[in-house]
Amino acid sequence: MIELIRKLTDVNGVSGNEEAVAALIADEMKPYVDEIRTDTLGNLICIKKGKGKRIMLAAHMDEIGIIVTHIDEKGFLRFTGLGGINHFYSLYQKVVFTNGTIGVIGHEEELGELKDLKLDKMYIDIGAGSREEAEKKVKVGDAAAFLGSFAVNGDMVVSKALDDRSGCAVLIEAARQIGDCGNEIYFVFTTQEELGLRGAKPAAYAVEPEMAIVVDVSGTGDTPKAKILPVKCGDGPAIKVMDKSAISHPEVKQLLVETAKKIGIPYQFKVAAAGGTDAGVISVSRGGVPTAMLAIPCRYIHSPAEMVNINDMANAVKLVAEAVKNA
Repeated sequence: MIELIRKLTDVNGVSGNEEAVAALIADEMKPYVDEIRTDTLGNLICIKKGKGKRIMLAAHMDEIGIIVTHIDEKGFLRFTGLGGINHFYSLYQKVVFTNGTIGVIGHEEELGELKDLKLDKMYIDIGAGSREEAEKKVKVGDAAAFLGSFAVNGDMVVSKALDDRSGCAVLIEAARQIGDCGNEIYFVFTTQEELGLRGAKPAAYAVEPEMAIVVDVSGTGDTPKAKILPVKCGDGPAIKVMDKSAISHPEVKQLLVETAKKIGIPYQFKVAAAGGTDAGVISVSRGGVPTAMLAIPCRYIHSPAEMVNINDMANAVKLVAEAVKNA
């Protein structure tokens, strides 16, 4: 599974530019499903046919990044975020454009204090000496991903884009384990989640699921002086009771709880007043869809060095695979 996560995070796919990720996932999913299609917004929909309940399993493919808004006369790029980028996490980080051009994010020297750092005071340096030189490599509207190399420290995996390639990896591994369960499973790898859950909305409308489980990441409370949050890396996947976008349907939430107990894996609960996942739009699609959220505990979300525990991911795979068999 570690090698799969490495492959998924090595590929760049910022919101609205997920094609390379989708191609990789499609190749991984081919042996385990009967049909693969891509919809108008780029969502990858992989179908394992069956005569039972129509179940949607969703994880988003996109990662946060930046998009160029202006190139000044000295060749420096101004930009805005694709998704919720953190100004402080982003400072002095490297970004890479689709054509391989590397840039470094800096800030204006006359900035008073670092606490006043704003996107309009930041720029990307690609080493160009003029607008004309810069435009040979990068144009306004070009997007870039953060560079964050993959590493393994014991049970912990560190990389950019674990939000939510870790969820994608869980669905791929679950597809390998489910086998012929009788239900019709739609593995949906969504686009533009970081821009407001955009891809999942039409995907859910088209699939018309009778039940859905969304796999994403969750912040933790296990680092020094962290916010009070009873979610820890290594304590199992978190069954998310609610966040700002949705409340997990009680029947599907209970299915996850009972399944976790049945197969003997650790799990924890997460209640959040902020944040959201694709469950927010899937649960209210058409006449409503019973939907639950499953989260991989993740430190340093929306940074180039996100961190998850490989055992939490392995247990999430077991939980998802067994839950759809019992649904």
